[in-house]
Amino acid sequence: MRNRSVADLMTPAAVAVQRGTSFKEIARLLDEYGITAVPVVDDDNRPVGVVSEADLLRRHTAKDGPSTAEAMMSSPVVTARPSWTAVEAARLMERHRVKRLPVVDSDGRLIGVLSRSDLLQLFLRRDRSIQEEIREDVVVRILRLSPAAVHIDVDEGVVTLSGTLADPDVAPILVRLCETVDGVVEVADRLVYGDADGDRDSGS
Repeated sequence: MRNRSVADLMTPAAVAVQRGTSFKEIARLLDEYGITAVPVVDDDNRPVGVVSEADLLRRHTAKDGPSTAEAMMSSPVVTARPSWTAVEAARLMERHRVKRLPVVDSDGRLIGVLSRSDLLQLFLRRDRSIQEEIREDVVVRILRLSPAAVHIDVDEGVVTLSGTLADPDVAPILVRLCETVDGVVEVADRLVYGDADGDRDSGS
């Protein structure tokens, strides 16, 4: 089971500006590339801030001070690493209440940008692909269960698990693993288990 990483989802070779880039030049770049924000980098291509559409509008309304990237940018900048999972990046966005993350290499140099819309690509994954990964990787390879032991239904990213398991301790593990599969929105546990006497109980 392989979760897509930040490197898989980010926009590489991101558009960036220098500290001295003007208001009009930043506005032109946002319009030309259809983006809502741009990283500000130093002479070594290391991010030092971000200028967004909101920053431009705020400066235009205030009409005071210099209209350079350095004067308008939000700083310090929150960055991500290409090896991170999408979940790690999403949690960082939520914690810092940002809509995008400059992605940097091991030397701190800009190599791309990850936005919320990039993360949403995960949820465009086909239901059949999600179903196959859960069956082959989670049920068979990781948990070593028979593929016939668990019925997996996926509808618009919502996974419903049903069937009878011999070990009740397996059910919560199975659910947690399914929740980590790319594209899964929610997991509904309809599993039951049978004890040694053949009795059945709900696994939820």
